[in-house]
Amino acid sequence: MPRVLTAGHVNWDVTLRVDRLPEPDGESRISSLRSSGGGSAANVAVALSGLNVDTGLVGSVGDDENGLLARRELDEAGVDLDGLLTVPDGQTAVKYLLVDEQGEVAVLGNDGANEAVTPEDVDPDYVRAADHVHLTSQRPDTAASLAETASEAGVRVSFDPGRRLADRDFSAALDAADILFLNDREAESVLESEYPGSEFDDRVLVVKRGSDGAVVHTPGGTYEHPGFGVDPVDTTGAGDAFAAGFVAALLESEDYERAVEHGNACGALAAAEEGARAAPTASELRAFLGEAF
Repeated sequence: MPRVLTAGHVNWDVTLRVDRLPEPDGESRISSLRSSGGGSAANVAVALSGLNVDTGLVGSVGDDENGLLARRELDEAGVDLDGLLTVPDGQTAVKYLLVDEQGEVAVLGNDGANEAVTPEDVDPDYVRAADHVHLTSQRPDTAASLAETASEAGVRVSFDPGRRLADRDFSAALDAADILFLNDREAESVLESEYPGSEFDDRVLVVKRGSDGAVVHTPGGTYEHPGFGVDPVDTTGAGDAFAAGFVAALLESEDYERAVEHGNACGALAAAEEGARAAPTASELRAFLGEAF
């Protein structure tokens, strides 16, 4: 059984490299177009697999060509797909990613079949058998069910709700999570007690700051890492790579200082390459950090 389960969106990404992100009534020039798998849950799963962590995925795709391609990529990356639902006559979610010359990203898309997984579709034993469950944006009731099932079984839960935190009621999943991955704006929202259980005396808050690194607040102390100086090419999936690096390091040891360093390294290496699946392998990460094999 997988050591880590990721849960959330599985997309098919169409990435357009443009000279600048368009403004209203403006026009941008496309320099390249590429298609590949995406979606935060799928990105983290692939990144963890590349870091030699046995990983499974809870999510959904349609039975269309894009769903077949997304499933094939995940399978080739070594991700366990027992929790991946295929929706009959469903359309796989497609995201159009506009990436400018500085690596900044704007996203257009449709939900498609990526939120078809209900609480009843998830095998509780599949969740209980893991060492860690990592949640990303998805149906709030499914996120809550996964978090509560894992928590009751003593399985550590992390949650990276992403851009839609302010638009959806993730309070139950937030309350059950042991580790929260948020950016500065999201962290401020949570700490203002918009959500029940927003006290962090007994859990971990990871605040991602992009190229400025990250800070980790734990019951035992605060750890800050300034990040790594790389020239960003495409920040798509960099946050997912960060989460994968952090979780993988934490599985090896309860060392949050090391975990945030590994998370920042994975995020930086991903941002220096094109595509949402540019997270480093274990050997690439160790070489970058100068760690012994």
